[in-house]
Amino acid sequence: MEGRIKFYREDKGYGFITDLEEAGDDVFFHVSGLMEAVSKDDLVSFEIETGDRGPKAVNIKKKE
Repeated sequence: MEGRIKFYREDKGYGFITDLEEAGDDVFFHVSGLMEAVSKDDLVSFEIETGDRGPKAVNIKKKE
């Protein structure tokens, strides 16, 4: 899937990605799902995994 980093609190270790392929929903991510450093507004690719609190993004990589 593809999306854009909407919000990222590096000091807290979490953020949200706006999904560009579905209905523009926001998907939660934890720093453990990052494959490389990201910043707000970066375009990224990611996968969805079901976590204990619902869907979350994992394997997050910046798009070139």
